[in-house]
Amino acid sequence: MTDITFIAFAVNGELDLNRLAGRLAIPRRFRWEEPMRLHPVTFTPSVAGDTLGVYLYYFGSLVFLNCADDIIARFLDGLKQHVEILKNQTRLPFRDDYRLSVVAGAETAITNDGMTAPLFREELPEIISFVIAKSVALELIEERIDTVFDDVGGLIGRLEQGVLELPDRRLARLAAAVLGFKYTSISHIMVLDKPDITWNNEEADRLYLTMADLFELTPRYQEIKHKSETLMNVTEVFSSLSHARRAARLEWIIIILIAFEIIMALLEKFLPR
Repeated sequence: MTDITFIAFAVNGELDLNRLAGRLAIPRRFRWEEPMRLHPVTFTPSVAGDTLGVYLYYFGSLVFLNCADDIIARFLDGLKQHVEILKNQTRLPFRDDYRLSVVAGAETAITNDGMTAPLFREELPEIISFVIAKSVALELIEERIDTVFDDVGGLIGRLEQGVLELPDRRLARLAAAVLGFKYTSISHIMVLDKPDITWNNEEADRLYLTMADLFELTPRYQEIKHKSETLMNVTEVFSSLSHARRAARLEWIIIILIAFEIIMALLEKFLPR
């Protein structure tokens, strides 16, 4: 019996793997959808099928294979020397754990917590890592978008009371946050993309589709997309109301100035000098 434990973390931002490769003297370039595989102690490249290592993904996920907590902590401390976005992140609260158990003669079984397989195949760690990396990245986005939804709910409540106090800077931050969700969930995380190995390996493709369905990657992606579009619509409404309020103020200023000029003209005409 062989066990492989997977621990996935999501960082708040993307990982520039090509820049990291340059810092680590790794002589190659990584495609957007291709993870970097490193040994967690030596920071040297590892290969597919290794049962000890860490996968790093562009969309901001790290997946550790068979790594104890102290090894993970040391790796993250070392990675902070090369990755700017990690320097201000003291902890990574978004985490997912998974286990692969290889048991001779066992039936293949896949759940949210682990997988049992009768034999070890090289593609298993790659596919499992890819799915839980996406899942934990989606979890981070779901948390952030729910926070923005709560904030917008408060603004809508104030709007129902006839209060609209939304400075342009806050409106711009809200729009930027919504656009960020759309970017990270649609193009950044590549939820609808599959690992390269699935295109030439039917078993790998079936495993990926099964795990993606089990972790509800597509429904969660659609939910984030729907919430992003809803937030964008709300942002546009707030923007329209803000512009209308500003236009109304300008109109009143113009009316007051015209009235002032009329009053001054009348005073000059009828008051004796």
